[in-house]
Amino acid sequence: MLLRIATRKSPLALWQAEHVAARLRAAHPELQVELVPLSTRGDEVLDRSLNEIGGKGLFLKELEIALASDEADIAVHSLKDMPAALERGFAIGAVLERGDAADAFVSNEFASLEDLPRGARVGTSSLRRAAQVRAARSDLEIADLRGNVGTRLSKLDAGHYAAIVLAAAGLQRLGLPQRIRARLAPPGWLPAPGQGAIAVETRADDARVAKFISTLDDADARRTTTAERALNAALGGDCTLPLGAWCEIDGGELHLYGLLGDARDGRVLRADARGEDPLKLGGEVARLLREQGGEAMLAKW
Repeated sequence: MLLRIATRKSPLALWQAEHVAARLRAAHPELQVELVPLSTRGDEVLDRSLNEIGGKGLFLKELEIALASDEADIAVHSLKDMPAALERGFAIGAVLERGDAADAFVSNEFASLEDLPRGARVGTSSLRRAAQVRAARSDLEIADLRGNVGTRLSKLDAGHYAAIVLAAAGLQRLGLPQRIRARLAPPGWLPAPGQGAIAVETRADDARVAKFISTLDDADARRTTTAERALNAALGGDCTLPLGAWCEIDGGELHLYGLLGDARDGRVLRADARGEDPLKLGGEVARLLREQGGEAMLAKW
């Protein structure tokens, strides 16, 4: 049987798709697996922020069109790039074992966020990261940074920024762990919901493909990221909401941390709760954030 994987063309996306392909070939030797690389609007429009052009969902649309038109059988994504609610007809068939969920502070001159001089320029395309940088260091200049990992590193190396913030997992997967000067790690610093996890998207009604994909599903990663995504959904957010979320399993129980931030003034709201049901837990942390003033903060976006 031939199984076609839709993927973006960036080096990190291709690494993730090849990783899924290798796992599928190992689990199902009878499968013939091939990649279908596609360009998305999110990859093509680099002169404006994601928030301006419609959010990270722009990285999915062309891949979902390929699924719907039977040009591909599955699509591979970074789970953090997927909206809290998928379009009708699609499902997350597997969440692979999670990589490093932390953000990474990357700089050629400075060892940490605290070491940056006043007024230093920090690059990020994420409102969540910008809010947390501003909360920690209101004196820094935050500038938009788009492009794939290599492009962003090149802009740092060219001196356009004193530091940039990237996902640690992406650097590690591309064989660049040495570029990480410091981990911005939870629970003190919160990543995007699902960060560090690779997701496999399928057609919701394709039981044959779902059977193959289900062998890749990691129960712990599925459970924790479901709680994080439930928090996002409960706040009515998408991938561009300045929301941080991280869930860990502690003694069999889920512990979910949530953060809402304002990228303009650095105001940050935090809440956490414990529970067994990831969907209910996401709703509970959303309620706690709203009670602190999150409703007014959400109205700005």
